[in-house]
Amino acid sequence: MKVELITYTPDPEAAVAAAARICYSDRGALDLKQDLSREEVDSLIKKLISMGHLSPVEHASFTFAIEGVSRSLSHQLVRHRIASYSQKSQRYVNETNFSYITPPSIAADANAVAVFNRVMEDLQEAYGKLAEIVPREDARYLLPNAVETKLVCTMNARSLYNFFRMRCCHRAQWEIRELASRMRELVRQVAPTLFALAGPSCEIEGICWEGEASCGRAPEVRCREVTNNG
Repeated sequence: MKVELITYTPDPEAAVAAAARICYSDRGALDLKQDLSREEVDSLIKKLISMGHLSPVEHASFTFAIEGVSRSLSHQLVRHRIASYSQKSQRYVNETNFSYITPPSIAADANAVAVFNRVMEDLQEAYGKLAEIVPREDARYLLPNAVETKLVCTMNARSLYNFFRMRCCHRAQWEIRELASRMRELVRQVAPTLFALAGPSCEIEGICWEGEASCGRAPEVRCREVTNNG
């Protein structure tokens, strides 16, 4: 998996802070941004997050280039609808000898690997033959969820908060959890205050809202956070 933050709102935290301040001032947004010190930006963002006043954070957006992930992952990713996506087309791109993603549980078992690889090889051969007979847009119906894909994804900070809350969770599927963790690491490098409290509820609040579906790690995470902060 390869994930890169290719562009983002310039000085995203200052943009968010200026957007928040204009709600309570008759001055222009540009003037408000210029007057903000780093300390004031950090303080205002922390206040916004603690109050749950998240509409101003929508003014900061982040664009990621993502490669080496499966169609299984991308099908989950696009369920986060307040975002923009551009993905490699199986209609126009020739998928003969397609690359594919092998789940860790399969990679850890030699028998499972043998079965998995054999089926992938059969599908590669079948796709190649079918693509010579019918349009690629129809041959692609043979392609499995394991096929490797590439995409560009843009989300605003509020959507990323929701994404990290759901997909950094231990119960999230392994591949999209890895993607979410890498994306969170990247945005924290450019907007550390804005994303300091972005993540699953067990990590941020010390509580899990999954009910009976909980993985049960919330007490452990809460204890670890207390220890680290104490």
